[in-house]
Amino acid sequence: MNFELFIAKRIIAGKEYKNSISSPIIKIATSAIALGVIIMLIAISTGTGLQKKIREKMAGFKGHIQIVNYDNNNSEVSVVPINKNQEFYPNFSTVSDIKNIQIFASKGGVLRTKKDFEGIVFKGVSLDYDWSFFQEYMIEGRIPNLNLLRTKEVLLSKTVVDRLHLKLNDTVLSTYIKNTGSKLPSNRKYTIVGIYNTGFAQFDKSVMIGDIREVQRLNKWTKNQVGGFEVLLNDFEEIQEKGNQIYNNIGAELNSKTIVESYPTIFEWINLFDNNILFIIVIMVLIASINMITALLVLILERVQMIGVLKALGGNNWSVRKIFLYNATFLVLKGLFWGNIIGLSILFIQEYTGVITLDPETYYVSKVPVYINFFTVFMLNIGTLFLCFLMLLIPSYIITKISPIKSIKFT
Repeated sequence: MNFELFIAKRIIAGKEYKNSISSPIIKIATSAIALGVIIMLIAISTGTGLQKKIREKMAGFKGHIQIVNYDNNNSEVSVVPINKNQEFYPNFSTVSDIKNIQIFASKGGVLRTKKDFEGIVFKGVSLDYDWSFFQEYMIEGRIPNLNLLRTKEVLLSKTVVDRLHLKLNDTVLSTYIKNTGSKLPSNRKYTIVGIYNTGFAQFDKSVMIGDIREVQRLNKWTKNQVGGFEVLLNDFEEIQEKGNQIYNNIGAELNSKTIVESYPTIFEWINLFDNNILFIIVIMVLIASINMITALLVLILERVQMIGVLKALGGNNWSVRKIFLYNATFLVLKGLFWGNIIGLSILFIQEYTGVITLDPETYYVSKVPVYINFFTVFMLNIGTLFLCFLMLLIPSYIITKISPIKSIKFT
């Protein structure tokens, strides 16, 4: 073993192949591995990041699971109220791993200024609301103070504020149609105390956040009547399981739906990323392996005389094959090293600068999101190294066919 490693190190560290015809081929093979790793890292990190970010934004606006009255018929606004006093609120004792349960009620209306108007959905929330999502995307102002006896403070998106030519602390008039069938609308004035920008155009252009008591007054509801409950989970991967458990543990007059069930098109689209990522990984590993096979074949053919000498000195086929496998493995590791350095550098630059942007109307985010899981990076490197090594066993088999007598004479 020491003899084999000594010979391998001589080949690697010396100038034997650096000035030979195999030198450019070896450089191309190493570069191909580095490029493959860079592309795989970018594909996995951005694909996973985009999935994670879209899921977070969907949950921020709608919760992971919504519990509403069956008679709402999938309406975006709260039509039929339900009683706030439920066995599962405020703590869902029969279902585990729930982060928070919060009440809400929604009312459709129109925001008006002297020159413009915009249709909105006023989402009323209470003191139990988890503001962490909107705090992350707040660009101006603050969260509405719901501790007041009556608050007229609201959050609006930058999209709506810009369209209506408003700014922070401006007052905006909102008009609602009464549920009682009256032809006279209800008008309310609100103060914009916070402006957010999530980049999720589908919701940014229509959602206004305020006090649930305002919706209750508009709908003539009592303080115990709400539009529904939003359930936030600790782990999104359990959403289907928890959705089934919640459905089986609520009253017969109530219905629960996960955001995956409410917005199937969006989640079917982001699930396609997994197929794309897998396809990219397979192609990149295949290209890297083919390049290394080519490099190893050239290296073997260039060292035919050396192989003959080693065999004549008593080396068996496997010991000679290992010399070249050690050499090729070193080149793979070199490609992996530079691929990781360059790939992770690109990802960290994107993470902290957001230099590459996207159209939020199409991708629901304004910049390419990055999610780096170092365990995934480690497994990607191990998998690439292992697969390349397996494929290198094929060309190394040629060594067993080389005759010592003929190879020593080979020129």
